[in-house]
Amino acid sequence: MSKGTGRPAEGRVNWKKTAAVAMPAVVAVGAMAMVMAQGALAASFAVSGTSFQVSSSKLTSKGLASYVQTDRSVDGKGHPVALLGIGEATLSDICQAAEVGTPLGTVVFKLTAGGPAGQVTASKLVIDGEDLDGDATFGTAQIGRDASTLDQVGGVKGEPGKFGLQAGDIEVVGVKSHAWSATGGNFKLKGMKLNVSLDGKKCF
Repeated sequence: MSKGTGRPAEGRVNWKKTAAVAMPAVVAVGAMAMVMAQGALAASFAVSGTSFQVSSSKLTSKGLASYVQTDRSVDGKGHPVALLGIGEATLSDICQAAEVGTPLGTVVFKLTAGGPAGQVTASKLVIDGEDLDGDATFGTAQIGRDASTLDQVGGVKGEPGKFGLQAGDIEVVGVKSHAWSATGGNFKLKGMKLNVSLDGKKCF
């Protein structure tokens, strides 16, 4: 320090003060990295203004966790959804389709996989859905559990005091859902086909 001033000499850094200022940012970055690694931020992006269809003949998984949240599009509009966190998902097949307006007319953007080519798999599959239809079998279901205490699917937790549910092994036959987003780690889409066509056929 400069004599008699009590201030650091020019060109020097007060490391104690710098560490005190930087520490909260370091902790925040570290916490975010940990949460992202657990998959909790998988669906935390601005969604498009178009929901889409998701369907499968059969879905099985080790673990399910769900709670209500709001997805937002870039215009700030909110879309209430049921976030479905599925631990280790295996699907006999999968179809995703969305209608998109273009200068040429309405186009159907469609992706399919699985079926004769083999099963589709994904770890920590997260679907933000408006609805879900199908015949389901749950193992060890817990309905009404506080969303912040969900522990069946790593990283999938809601806010304290919010309604949540979870279950052990699950099987859903004849899956049909309208969703705003779907994300997953290690997606393996055997026999994937992507098609864009005017007034094409959707999943259901």
